[in-house]
Amino acid sequence: MNRPGLRDEVELDRDYVSPEVRPSLIGRLAPSLVFYSRIFGIVCRGFLAARKGRFDQTQLMIRSHETLRVLERLGVRVTVENAGVLARLKGPFVIVANHMSTLETFVLPGLVVPFSPMTFVVKKSLVEMPFFGPIIRNCDPIVVGRSNPRDDLKAMLGGGVERLQSGTSIAVFPQTTRTVHFDPESFNSIGAKLARRAGVPLVPLALRSDAWGTGRMVRELGPFRPSLPVHFAFGNAMEVKGNGRAEHDATVEFIQKNLNRWFP
Repeated sequence: MNRPGLRDEVELDRDYVSPEVRPSLIGRLAPSLVFYSRIFGIVCRGFLAARKGRFDQTQLMIRSHETLRVLERLGVRVTVENAGVLARLKGPFVIVANHMSTLETFVLPGLVVPFSPMTFVVKKSLVEMPFFGPIIRNCDPIVVGRSNPRDDLKAMLGGGVERLQSGTSIAVFPQTTRTVHFDPESFNSIGAKLARRAGVPLVPLALRSDAWGTGRMVRELGPFRPSLPVHFAFGNAMEVKGNGRAEHDATVEFIQKNLNRWFP
């Protein structure tokens, strides 16, 4: 997060908590309007950089930091726990997280890129979106179609290993869709399989991001609720052994434990 001293705090294993901010009058009266107008500006700047072939990891981190500042200026309290685990890793890793909203795809790079280049596993429809599509494509994502599970598995393992071996970390959201409700049964083990095949650590990530709601017509344009807190909690890195079942189960348990803490 692009602030003086914050990287030092992360490296010292200190949790990050947003400062208390009183939003402007218009921010209090029309938070969704202000939020999406500013997010649109961030996306446009990223789009222009992508059109010029200049959207790289630095751009990804900058746009992520801008998103965090927008959230905080509108009164959202963001907490990041145990991000120092990323600083201690000496190479790429696989982050395995629950998927609650669009927010994590915007904010997560700002937490990861200071320590490792990163990309995502994304649906094909995302890379075809106007404005946002060119940005995603410039991040060299692993694209899956969600229509043929065998082809998707091949793309994720093959493309994932290739990127990890080149030094790029990968964020995997094993849930089939964004949802507030966490279902361990639908949380597949692809992240553990990928980490095992590439020989890299697996880092669990539990998150709460329902401040950026999911829309009915356009899923990315849901209600913005600044009164809801945002949480990112990183688990300790794990070496994946055997068939990876133990590490997968530990990841599910970590996510469930933190969600129970945030949604009592």
